[in-house]
Amino acid sequence: MADTQAALTAPFVATQEIPASPPPGSTTGPIAWVRHNLFSTWYNIVLTVLIAYLAIRLIPDFVQWALIDAVWGPATPDQTPQDVVAACRAAAGACWGFVNEKYRLIFFGLYPYGEEWRPIISMLLLIGLAVASTMRRFWGKRLIIAWVVVIVAAISLMYGAVPLGFFEIPIPGLSLVETRNWGGLPLTLGLSMIGMALAFPLSVLLALGRRSHMPAIRTLCVTYIELIRGVPLITVLFMASVMFPLFLPEGWNFNYLLRAQVAIILFTAAYLAEVVRGGLQAIPKGQFEAADSLGLGYWQKQRMIILPQALRVSIPALVNTFIGSFMDTTLVIMVSLFDLLGAARLGLSDPIWGPFYKEAYLFVALLFFVFCFAMSRYSQRLETYLNRGTRRR
Repeated sequence: MADTQAALTAPFVATQEIPASPPPGSTTGPIAWVRHNLFSTWYNIVLTVLIAYLAIRLIPDFVQWALIDAVWGPATPDQTPQDVVAACRAAAGACWGFVNEKYRLIFFGLYPYGEEWRPIISMLLLIGLAVASTMRRFWGKRLIIAWVVVIVAAISLMYGAVPLGFFEIPIPGLSLVETRNWGGLPLTLGLSMIGMALAFPLSVLLALGRRSHMPAIRTLCVTYIELIRGVPLITVLFMASVMFPLFLPEGWNFNYLLRAQVAIILFTAAYLAEVVRGGLQAIPKGQFEAADSLGLGYWQKQRMIILPQALRVSIPALVNTFIGSFMDTTLVIMVSLFDLLGAARLGLSDPIWGPFYKEAYLFVALLFFVFCFAMSRYSQRLETYLNRGTRRR
């Protein structure tokens, strides 16, 4: 009898045991983060130790080369570039004198000397608008209008006239600067930001068209997306620069910058369309049925219910495409446009600075890293914010 009673009560007693709570600080704080991210498994431990070993071996030497033993520029105001080059060759560190000597070419390309304030203001307008676009309180129709106004203002300031199709309205006090003289960082930012701003709405239409029930629209969208995605960007750039003018009426012509911009927009839109389509397919069927039950029209359903959810799901892939498009602007050098990287290469064409290509590419890489890292970090914050209501507690 006693054995039977013990057997019956044993499971009950076992389920009543309260598990011991972890000690304070074991689940939160820097120590917990290190334990969870760096030493959670045996292979994480091996990788952590290996990376730490490589960092200890390489970082001090890199700092010694890049900072301590580096030549930063002329030691005295009367030193010539040849003197700086001689000092660089005698030194054991990096020669940042190249950046000091060619910074204007790297940042502004062949833009006229003394007019650098115009591309600077244009860059500040674009970057400021991009920062404002990350703030939710500015989201709305006015932000779309702001993008149109800022893009037109930036182009007009760089060009010296307001472009209106085949007509131009000169801006008093500003000289005309042909687009072949644009380059450097303003060209990279302009091509990428304008390209992404115009490619995104086109990609949404292409994604919706690919899922359309109308065969003609679906076939056109599928053909366009698969055709563009099946060729590299450099091919699209060459087609836009060489073949596109052949299809225009006689007397019509577009400069190389506009052709390259159109090529980037069309290429980016095709890749973004597939990202948006993936987000649309991730939406449960019940959301579509619920929208239909409310009596909403097609565009109301897409704007108010479907697209917000699809874009929230697609944030990581969208930002990845944006970053790729930003870096792909370096290919415009193939059509005689000198972006940030192309301007640095142009500076290296100076025979006395040619041997210091490592410093040039490191400087350009740092600039690209700053912009790409900022986009990546913002996307993570935005994804976390928009997913707050969907997390399970």
